[in-house]
Amino acid sequence: MIERFSDYRVMWILVFFDLPTETKKDKKAYCKFRKDLIDDGFTMFQFSIYVRHCASQENADVHLKRVRSFLPDFGKVGMMCITDKQFSNIELFYCKKPADNQPYGVQLELF
Repeated sequence: MIERFSDYRVMWILVFFDLPTETKKDKKAYCKFRKDLIDDGFTMFQFSIYVRHCASQENADVHLKRVRSFLPDFGKVGMMCITDKQFSNIELFYCKKPADNQPYGVQLELF
């Protein structure tokens, strides 16, 4: 059970994107992509960076596949998986002041 929740097994998916918003159609595609990410459990990390906590690489693969299924026609989208241990080493600053670390994702287990 300890190995199951290892900091090296638990994953975070980062989706970062730069989508056009020049036309009404572009804005609609941008809003739909954001909504699809949020509906799949992603939360905003920064304006164009969304993150999602996954219990394992296998679970992350499911969500990566899902994001690929709703990619917009135009723009740039990047996806990256990192371990929970790597994610915990992120340093955040607001105007040169270190920011409080974000709370860890909560792992729920159904019996």
